[in-house]
Formats: sequence, structure tokens, C-alpha cells
Amino acid sequence: MPTFVDPNTCNACAEEHLGPLCVYICPNDLMALDVVANKGFNQEPDMCSECYACVKLCPQEAIRVRGYADFVPLGALVQPHRTEDGLQWEVVFRDGRRFEFTYQSRTRAAGSVAPYQGFTEDSAADLRNQNLAGDSVWLGVDKLPAPARGRD
Repeated sequence: MPTFVDPNTCNACAEEHLGPLCVYICPNDLMALDVVANKGFNQEPDMCSECYACVKLCPQEAIRVRGYADFVPLGALVQPHRTEDGLQWEVVFRDGRRFEFTYQSRTRAAGSVAPYQGFTEDSAADLRNQNLAGDSVWLGVDKLPAPARGRD
């Protein structure tokens, strides 16, 4: 379901200093700004990896999705809406029927995550070693072994 921008809804994130947030967030650099129309657009829909980062970030909900034929019949509209804990999908069929479902993509409220909370490492000392962040937590040890110094 490659994304596309509804030009009637897009305002190029007028209130943002970075410009359109979809351009900023797209990991494949597919979203671009049409400087003449001052609207965002997907310049290579066939290359879209369908990560929906643009959908999740768009404050105007101007990013639309083309539905796959196996769950959305031809002519139906698919519109994702951001919610506090994920995305709510709305499918409008050609006969006017609506189907909605929510796909949870968060386990905590937006902005409430404390990075590295509960890690046992000393962040200043970690910059001087080769351990990966959280190694001791995921390995279930209090401290990772260090190589002996001074032996030759």
C-alpha cells in the first residue's frame, strides 16, 4: 500500500520549521516538496517500503494509502488516523459501508518513554569501552567482564 499525499489536505506542515515532516521522516527519501504547489508528494510510489512513518507523523492526516486487493476491493478508500497508542484504519467501501480497526504500535503514551531507564551501565564510562548499550541487562548480569590489562 504505497502512500500518496492528498493535495487538498496537505499544507506542507506550515507550522513546522523543518518543512513537511513527511520529507524529513521518510527513510527512503521518497517524499519531496513540490515547491510550486507547496505540497508534499511521494516521488517514487513503487519504491515505497510501506513503513508508514509519514502516515504516523503527518499532523494534517494528509497521507493516504492505497489498499491491497486482498483486503480492500477496488475503489475503496483507506485512511489511517493517528491515535495515542497507534493507528486507527478506516476503510470506506464503494457502497458506503465503513470498516474500522486499530493497530496498536505503542505500549506507552507518546513522550513518556525514559531512554535507557533501568540500564546498569555507566553512560560516561560506556563511551570508552566496546560494549553495546544494554548488554548487561539483556545478558542478565550485573557487570560485563572486562579484558585484563597489562598482560603481554
